[in-house]
Amino acid sequence: MSEGLSSSEQFPLAGFNSATAKPDGATTSDSTAAAGRDTALEPRHAGHFSIASSDSQSVHAMQGQDVEAEGRPPYIHAMIAGGLGGSTGDMLMHSLDTVKTRQQGDPHFPPKYSSLGRSYHTIWRQEGIARGLYGGWLPALSGSFPGTLMFFGTYEWSKRFLIDHGLNHHLAYLSAGFLGDLAASIVYVPSEVLKTRLQLQGRYNNPHFVSGYNYRGTLDAARTIIRTEGTSALFHGYKATLYRDLPFSALQFMFWEQFQAWSRVYKQSRDIGVPLELLTGAAAGGLAGVITCPLDVVKTRLQTQVNIPSEPEHSHRPKDPNPQKRLISTSSPSTHRPKPGAIALKTSSVFTGLRVIYHTEGMSGWFRGVGPRGVWTFIQSGCMLFLYQRLLHKLEVWMPLENPENEAAL
Repeated sequence: MSEGLSSSEQFPLAGFNSATAKPDGATTSDSTAAAGRDTALEPRHAGHFSIASSDSQSVHAMQGQDVEAEGRPPYIHAMIAGGLGGSTGDMLMHSLDTVKTRQQGDPHFPPKYSSLGRSYHTIWRQEGIARGLYGGWLPALSGSFPGTLMFFGTYEWSKRFLIDHGLNHHLAYLSAGFLGDLAASIVYVPSEVLKTRLQLQGRYNNPHFVSGYNYRGTLDAARTIIRTEGTSALFHGYKATLYRDLPFSALQFMFWEQFQAWSRVYKQSRDIGVPLELLTGAAAGGLAGVITCPLDVVKTRLQTQVNIPSEPEHSHRPKDPNPQKRLISTSSPSTHRPKPGAIALKTSSVFTGLRVIYHTEGMSGWFRGVGPRGVWTFIQSGCMLFLYQRLLHKLEVWMPLENPENEAAL
């Protein structure tokens, strides 16, 4: 009997006590193992075993539907973890984003920046880190933290609302990603305009790359844009940004939730471990980044071409000798050498911009900078979503909620 007790203690998943009837000739360990196999076959119906223990029921529930279900952290935890994780990931990958922006917005022919490694080395050697590779980091940070905080709050609320009202999970993730990014765009689009122009400019009075911009810093850039182009210029490319970021966020989080679900089933645990946490986030971001690269190209070009107000024909006002003007080349090196003053997109339409790029540069124009973008979204998403999950675990300890069920239901 003592051996039987110790055996039952060693196999708590079986859910049977020492008084359970056993077939003739069967040992206690055999019966408990068999019981464990039987109950594991039907984890969602553990209630059929009237003598099952509460530990067995909780473990079986974890192995069943709870493993497959999406996570529902408290909203305040999701927003704080998302803001910190997103802004940290953006800062870690800012230099690579600068290289991507230079490649996509390069007005020179032949292009000054070609391969990823060579572009990275050229900017670092000629312009340094602070005003070269990390140009525009201040507006990037000022938009990233509040933007991701708003994104994760909206995403979590929308996802739960849609799922609880019967929408297919994949459509719920897709829709929640759209809504989350739409809410965050009010904050991050103006910062994206400033960031992109400062990245493309590089150093003040930059002798190595003529971009058409020459701001002394973030505040000078904001003042100059508002004075010469109007406040609406801070929202240049807003529609193009939404066309890029809404599909990207929707696809990214749909892929991520699906990869997470597969990982939980594979590990049979809600804790999938560090390697899979990194891989699921990185794979989701990288895949979504490559798919939406054409939208990123046209967004960059629309944001970096300056809208100069046209003067009436009878106006005698002297022209600005130093206008902030962007001449973005839409010719591909594989076609012909463009004349000086290469054709600008001259449109605010995303679809027109895509057609212009395709007709002048071909499919390669749509995927210019796809290497840096794919690498950037792969690493940035991996870092952001990994930090998001790690911070959620920490916040459960640092900021425990008295009634998390009630908070989650708000």
